[in-house]
Amino acid sequence: MEIIAKQVSSLEKIRLTEIGDVKEVNWATVLKGEKFSYQIALQVKGNLKFDIKVEDTSFKGDVKVYMVQNAIMDMPADIPSEDNFITLEPGLMPDILVPIEKEKNIMGIDNGAGALWIEVSIPEDIEAGKHLITLSMSAGNQYFGEHIEIKKIMELQVIDAVIPKQTTKFTQWFHVDCIADVHNVPVYSEEHWALIDKYMAMASQMGINMILTPVITPPLDTGVGLTRPCTQLVKIEKLGDKFVFDFTLLDRWIDLCKKNGIEYYEIAHLFSQWGLKYAPNIKVLENGKEDYMFGWHTEANCKEYREFLMQFVPAVIKVFADRGLKDKLHFHLSDEPATDHLPAYKYAYDLVHPLLEGCPIMDALSHYEFYENGFIDIPVTGVYYIDRFLGKDVKNQWVYYCCSSFNGTSNRFLSMGSGRNRIMGLQIYKFGIHGFLHWGYNFYYSEHSKKKINPYITTSGDKCFPSGDPFSVYPYGEDVIPSLRAVVFRDALMDVEICRMLEAIIGREKVIEMIDEAAGEELTFSKFPRDNNFVPELIEKMKGIIKEHIGK
Repeated sequence: MEIIAKQVSSLEKIRLTEIGDVKEVNWATVLKGEKFSYQIALQVKGNLKFDIKVEDTSFKGDVKVYMVQNAIMDMPADIPSEDNFITLEPGLMPDILVPIEKEKNIMGIDNGAGALWIEVSIPEDIEAGKHLITLSMSAGNQYFGEHIEIKKIMELQVIDAVIPKQTTKFTQWFHVDCIADVHNVPVYSEEHWALIDKYMAMASQMGINMILTPVITPPLDTGVGLTRPCTQLVKIEKLGDKFVFDFTLLDRWIDLCKKNGIEYYEIAHLFSQWGLKYAPNIKVLENGKEDYMFGWHTEANCKEYREFLMQFVPAVIKVFADRGLKDKLHFHLSDEPATDHLPAYKYAYDLVHPLLEGCPIMDALSHYEFYENGFIDIPVTGVYYIDRFLGKDVKNQWVYYCCSSFNGTSNRFLSMGSGRNRIMGLQIYKFGIHGFLHWGYNFYYSEHSKKKINPYITTSGDKCFPSGDPFSVYPYGEDVIPSLRAVVFRDALMDVEICRMLEAIIGREKVIEMIDEAAGEELTFSKFPRDNNFVPELIEKMKGIIKEHIGK
């Protein structure tokens, strides 16, 4: 029986066969209030069960231990033209973080490799200085009586400074219907609300501070003529020319968001995706019958829908204004319009903008003409096309990536190394990006929502998207658990704040010089080191300067 145990970076992906030549990490510098993750990689010859325990140490913060389980990577990427992937062969890839206590602190490895994920939450009131995290493993084989004790110690040097609150706005689209379907509960039943609460809590833990709010069922990823389960939070009744709105469910939604630390709200898109041709699917009660008054049968520019929006939008704003949240509101018109949709987008803007009382319009788009013509307040630009916007006088630039962003850009597909995920923090900082959007927090459907999928069988929406693109969390019984991809991106958001802390000491230009010098060239959204050690080593250097300054 042979065992190799190494403490390694959170950016390593430990696959089934062997650990490989990965750098060992036994110490790190951290800030008060920071979350720090690392892994214990294990390689075993034989069949062993590990009993895991965090020992009492001088550290008084929270230590969570996860077993890293493998996900099925059934579609690594969409015809990539570069080779910067771990593999392009379908197979298994580490991704699912299962809290070890749910497995009764037992982890098994059979002639191969695996990993434990350790997440440390540093208290803001902890004493500065050295703290030790000690994790012990008792490994044995019940049939042959073999037994080995393993102890791994991580030394954390806590700086006497608190990491600032996250300033980057981050939304990953929250699909309420998928929660109901994957857990097999009725929409907005008490069971559903309990699950929504858990998914919101997990989202907040992953750095998500803005949430897609389905005042109407979001017209996203829905095939023409199809409907997703109705999740509109606003009950609507038509009495003559007047619409009457019941905001009871929306109030409950807002209460849950506040409970879970969600600060910003994005209202579901008011026109159909990819062209603004139709109204969303909206149910309305009229003459005692509730049905889809608006939808694929409704032209976007028809009089009836225009009159509805003129009553609906101000009523929604008033709900948030009455709760002191109007300045937290963001509105969508339509997702990913192209240049030939400019006239339709202008129509929607001219209709909706006067109703918004200063609330901004934001949309994912990749053509500067929309911003140049004044039709949008917050352009959310794809990483492939961000150069069209950078260097221009854009007041509130956001960025996004999705299934098409695989050649030369950062992303979080299962087939990619975690360094391509973590790099986004430095890119956000360097280019002054205000927010990040990703479409799939928990999209458990196939393309165009034609059918439900099991995320433990397909991570590609049934081979519709590169594996890992549709979701970043996994259902787990009556709960939800994270992916390592979600945690790595959360760490990228903390990198932004560390850069800003350093900026206050040495200035923005010096921080950018430090980033580019470490990268060996000017870091951009398409040029950056692919080495998994690049970001952790650079952030460690930044913390060293912060520590020196604090000590003066």
